[in-house]
Amino acid sequence: MRADRLVATLLFLQARGRVTAHAVAEELEVSIRTARRDLEALAIAGIPLYSQAGRGGGWSLVGGARTDLSGLTAAEARALFLVAGPSAAVTPAARAALRKLVRALPEAFRAEAERAASAVVLDPARWDATAPPPPPHLDALQQAVVQGVQVRLGYRGRGGAVSERLVHPLGLVAKGSTWYLVADTDAGLRTFLVWRVRSVELTDAPVRRPPGFDLAETWRGVVATIDERRGSMRVSALADPAIVGWLRGHFGTRLTVGDPLDDGRIALRIGFGATHNAAMELAGYGLGLEVLDPPELRSQLASIGTRLVERYGAAP
Repeated sequence: MRADRLVATLLFLQARGRVTAHAVAEELEVSIRTARRDLEALAIAGIPLYSQAGRGGGWSLVGGARTDLSGLTAAEARALFLVAGPSAAVTPAARAALRKLVRALPEAFRAEAERAASAVVLDPARWDATAPPPPPHLDALQQAVVQGVQVRLGYRGRGGAVSERLVHPLGLVAKGSTWYLVADTDAGLRTFLVWRVRSVELTDAPVRRPPGFDLAETWRGVVATIDERRGSMRVSALADPAIVGWLRGHFGTRLTVGDPLDDGRIALRIGFGATHNAAMELAGYGLGLEVLDPPELRSQLASIGTRLVERYGAAP
């Protein structure tokens, strides 16, 4: 803890140029006596630090000496604060760490990093909805992943029954606002929906990590498998270029966009699972989308059109 405080004191010195023991005490929430002792310890340790008594005095680094404790380049610092700075999901501990990191950056990087943190707003809520709160056991699972220890997991299955199992947490993935735990089990790699976790008990046993495991690669495989299951029916269609962006947002990885035809329309394929009502999903795109195959889907869309005309009447 003392080492952390000494580093924080040094960063505060670099940010302010000259500080008093009283200012350090307020910043680090310690007594003035402790702050003075820490400043003296830095000087004894060889930090080029000197004190000046009297009004306007304080502690300063000789010649404006600096120590870049971050090791970040300008581009790395900007990228970090663009991603983490504006996130509503960042915990108070992470925000405190970012504030300390700002003080560690060289002067030339600091202003740009601070601007990056306020340049982007991440709003996970959809229109007319509020962002869901994080799952209740997310922090415990994060701790288990970071510490690399096994956990006893209480988990509610699809049928509603809760069971307990010993798992090896390997990583966490946020897809949209939904969190998933990727873990190794006696039955192999499994993916758990964090919202279904009912209890988490960390153990002292280390995790069993499969050779060559890569979380990003593993998750890509999970997504591909799920998309394959969801895409048991393939639809061929032509779309007006103006709605291709909407289709991408709607269907995500289930959509494959091809080349434009002579009439300007875009060829595409969309995957639908057994639980999807493809006709109802596609009917909303009206004349902007023409389904070519399968024939039964074209018949269903024609039937929807007929029923709409019966309900609302033919156009005058």
